[in-house]
Amino acid sequence: MAVCEYCSTSVLKDADSVKDLGKMSSVLEDYSPIQIGTTGVLGKRQFTVVGRIQLRYAAGMWNEWYLLFDDGITSWLGDSSGMYTVTAQYKGEGELPAFEQLRPGQSYPINGAPYIAAEIRTADCIGGQGELPFKVGAGYQAKVADFRRGGEFITLDYSDAPRPVVYTGVAVTLESMQCQLLRDDDTIQRAAGRYRGKLDALDCPSCGSAIKYIPGVTATLVCPACHAQIDAANPKAEVLAAGERVAAVPMTIELGATARINNQDFTIIGMMRRADDEGTQWNEYLMYGTRAGFSWLVETDEGWSGSNVMAEWPARYAPGAPTVVVDKSQFSRLYDYGSVVTFAAGAFNWRVAAGDRTRVEEFSAGQIRLASETTDQEMTWSRSSPVSADQLKAWFGDKFKGRVGAPAAAKGGKRRYRDTAKYIIWFMLAINAIPLLMNFSGTWFLSLVGAAAIYLPAWFMDNEDKS
Repeated sequence: MAVCEYCSTSVLKDADSVKDLGKMSSVLEDYSPIQIGTTGVLGKRQFTVVGRIQLRYAAGMWNEWYLLFDDGITSWLGDSSGMYTVTAQYKGEGELPAFEQLRPGQSYPINGAPYIAAEIRTADCIGGQGELPFKVGAGYQAKVADFRRGGEFITLDYSDAPRPVVYTGVAVTLESMQCQLLRDDDTIQRAAGRYRGKLDALDCPSCGSAIKYIPGVTATLVCPACHAQIDAANPKAEVLAAGERVAAVPMTIELGATARINNQDFTIIGMMRRADDEGTQWNEYLMYGTRAGFSWLVETDEGWSGSNVMAEWPARYAPGAPTVVVDKSQFSRLYDYGSVVTFAAGAFNWRVAAGDRTRVEEFSAGQIRLASETTDQEMTWSRSSPVSADQLKAWFGDKFKGRVGAPAAAKGGKRRYRDTAKYIIWFMLAINAIPLLMNFSGTWFLSLVGAAAIYLPAWFMDNEDKS
């Protein structure tokens, strides 16, 4: 199948004829630097990008670029929020899990090895370009699941049958593939605005307030004034969910603030406030750079840290594991807690709303933290390290409202005294298990007094650290 670049007519070529399938939806021009004609090298083999399909699911969208290698072999380059994977079809036998049985964060045996389910999606094809190996168009739906194991990547495609087609591959970067003929920054900005109008600000369809955003980058907007959730991944912005006027949450870094970091330009496009099970809250600021993609600045009571989504996952992981290993470094388990979004404003590359819940596991090695975040649809891993307030002031200037001289995020976490107290209390209850069974009423009261004497000072010290 081929899609004409000039009139968007889809043409299907089979053994005997060429058929006109009618118009194919135009792709939504986005932030991706890849385009039809981009070239690169993978495993000493040269390839050219000859086609693309664009898929949309409940929380966002992504591109699948069709690659043709010089030796005639084809592959797919997945392009989602600046993360890239190359996969090719794998011919193999063996049992494979049913689509309905899959859960993010769980391990499944595939090709004789355990893989962690990363994303389970049902997506609609919303556009196509160039040459494609099969017929796509209005109504084409993809049922896919992605799995990770270290740097390895597997996709199971359930779109056409209960038994999936297996695609295997690896996480890559544009630099590692020596990509050429990429779109430059100016071209990306012009093209991203072409489909929906060249906009730097959008009037909220709900309340009329101006919302700054970057065309082509943004899947969803949350109006800072009325908290309405707006779909920005369509030619016409539409309100997804009406919000209520809320008291403004103070922002330490203003939306729209720009900084030059490691010779790349970044813009703060969104901000979320989250809370854990115990009510501790923190802010997360989403940054976007044309070449660097998306990253986060996280503001907690202990200070600041910078965070990036990881392309390479721990090679071995199980929920509740005491340690994980990445790049030959061992990270020890630190926390396991639930989090909820209590406030969001600005632009995001996926659909976000107050009330979104995530299960978080944190691991540490020195000052470096790893965090897994799991929802009903996906699991992600991120790596973070401390950033000083002085450095943020140097980057953002007057747009940074934080206290200069404040420390970077402290090693040990946001509840370190309380967590230590919990371990002591559990140890105390363990060694008093037999007295508790023999004389419950008397021993229980003394144990309760002892637990309070340990935990309350720890709670006080944690709160002293916050102030």
